[in-house]
Amino acid sequence: MKTIAIIDDDQYIGDMLSEVLAKEGFSVLRAYSGTEALYLLKEKKPDLVLLDLMLPGMSGEEVLSYIKGIPVIVLSARADVKDKIALLLGGAADYMTKPFDTGELLARIAVQLRRRDSLKEAAFLTAGDLSIDLLSRSLSVCGKEVRLTRTEYAILKLLMENPERVIARSVLLDRIGADTPDCTERSLKQHISNLRKKLQDAGGMDYIETVWGIGFKLRDPES
Repeated sequence: MKTIAIIDDDQYIGDMLSEVLAKEGFSVLRAYSGTEALYLLKEKKPDLVLLDLMLPGMSGEEVLSYIKGIPVIVLSARADVKDKIALLLGGAADYMTKPFDTGELLARIAVQLRRRDSLKEAAFLTAGDLSIDLLSRSLSVCGKEVRLTRTEYAILKLLMENPERVIARSVLLDRIGADTPDCTERSLKQHISNLRKKLQDAGGMDYIETVWGIGFKLRDPES
């Protein structure tokens, strides 16, 4: 179930939006001031935020500057084009002027949630039990987080991007060399060994196959 946060001090509008969203199958969070909104967003991570600008305690513009990684649709009585442009450039995903049609709002919410889902899918690289979050550059093995060095991350990412291909040592060094100056032809074997051990400790199997005389590839889990 997707969760939407309504940040608006107008009780009537908040109640109306809560009812409409609940009927569409959304879970709803509420905040009535800017400071309350910051506390809410610190404790919870909704899938989308509906944000009013005229809030007590802290303005909607100020709240918007704190929201990262969550689409925000601004709902405001301000109709000035300059305000809309400033907010969209300031991080808002969309802007609707009050009063608004709830059907149109639901359509815009659907668009933003689809966009968020597609970005989340594109931000992950998976191969069997291995999953890399490309935004945070973090790895999980069988759902467990595994800390990697910069070089180990670069090696594994290249192997996961080419799961059925043997990556020659020279190609591997060339592809990751710009980002990992500590990885040389002499040290590559040790980096691979360290990475292999971390993966094996987390997942209980050897995920990297050495193809003697050529290079390395991801091991087929069924082999």
